Amino acid sequence: MGESNRHVPPPLPEPIVDPDGSRVGVVDSHTHLDACGATDPAVLAAVLDRATAAGVTAMVTTADDLASARWAAATAGSDARVFAAVGLHPTRSRDLDDAARAEIEALAGAPRVVAIGESGLDDYWTTRREDCAPLDVQREAFAWHIDLARRTGLPLVVHDREAHDAIVDVLRAEGPPETVVFHCFSGGPELARICADEGWLMSFSGTVTFRNANAVELRDAAAQAPEHLLLAETDAPFLTPHPYRGRPNEPYCVPHTVRDLAELRDQPVDALAAAATRNAQRVFRLADQPQP
Repeated sequence: MGESNRHVPPPLPEPIVDPDGSRVGVVDSHTHLDACGATDPAVLAAVLDRATAAGVTAMVTTADDLASARWAAATAGSDARVFAAVGLHPTRSRDLDDAARAEIEALAGAPRVVAIGESGLDDYWTTRREDCAPLDVQREAFAWHIDLARRTGLPLVVHDREAHDAIVDVLRAEGPPETVVFHCFSGGPELARICADEGWLMSFSGTVTFRNANAVELRDAAAQAPEHLLLAETDAPFLTPHPYRGRPNEPYCVPHTVRDLAELRDQPVDALAAAATRNAQRVFRLADQPQP
């Protein structure tokens, strides 16, 4: 991609429709609206309207620090299209002191907070950033988030970066909550098989559309993932789908990923979109949430 295109947003995708021409709504199961600049109310309104125009009916904005968790919970209470997940990103696990634990637990009880996370293990940044929490600190924080998800009955949103085996080991050792979502699923067929056996959901982002050698095993896993355990996400503003990789990402881009995923799985795009939306509605209990 040329340098001149780097800051140009991808085109707005056409909404996904069924054979009768009716729209099939899509849920962005994991995004970071605050990182998209949406702490500005005017930007938030524009981001949400672009998503609606592309057929995105709902999105789960996910926290990575305390300020983000507060904002996500408040914003979910202000617009019917937005839901929230609250927790601390594993790289920030040093910040999970007693006060932070109490605040996250309180936020977990707020209206329209539908998940705990993202939490997990990140062995990528441990060697690249001095401020990244070491793995032993991350593990302790992950165990606490697992326990909070069990106690609240909310799904656990897992961040797994270069830590597949360790993530599975911690989940099994601690006893997973009823619902586990591997956000931005990054494993291969073996991790997909484990998730299928355990009933853990796999949420696919723009990385599944990439065409580089590193994506081969991920695409194999996505082709094999059981339909009832599959979700779609943007992880915006990161991981913009092919062929717009490196350009700004927003929730409106999730239909690009869904279309590519459907082609990969040799499924009609409307059927896959409908399945991923049903799964998101079921997992996050979207229909049961109070209206803002």
